[in-house]
Amino acid sequence: MAESDWDTVTVLRKKGSAAQSKSKQAITAAQRKGEEVETSKKWAAGQNKQHVVTKNTAKLDRETEELSHQRVPLEVGKVIQQGRQNKGLTQKDLATKINEKPQIIAEYEAGKAIPNNQIMGKIERAIGLKLRGREIGQPLDAVPIKK
Repeated sequence: MAESDWDTVTVLRKKGSAAQSKSKQAITAAQRKGEEVETSKKWAAGQNKQHVVTKNTAKLDRETEELSHQRVPLEVGKVIQQGRQNKGLTQKDLATKINEKPQIIAEYEAGKAIPNNQIMGKIERAIGLKLRGREIGQPLDAVPIKK
């Protein structure tokens, strides 16, 4: 053991607990001694502020047409509804046929959905009517193919 680099350490006094070092008396005593004291207040510490209005929330409240997403036109929703009814399908049947949720079909028919070309293509094939472009409502067979 003569070759070891171990040193003995002797502790002469105990460190104060965290509660003592945070007390107001301990802070003022440390300031009187000239020691560095770091104090910081946590933002909303100890308060139940879960719902805070931020700048982005206020921006969304003042949302204009420029910031809103483009929705499916009502005309397209009516074409989907008519095509589905002509095929004798319910919203649930159509959704099952295209592997989507019935809620998505309801949103498209109500004009509340954000257009997705994949879903629009599936619906077009299922009901046999064109939903995109200038020929909305035309049968898929009647639409000329561009070369």
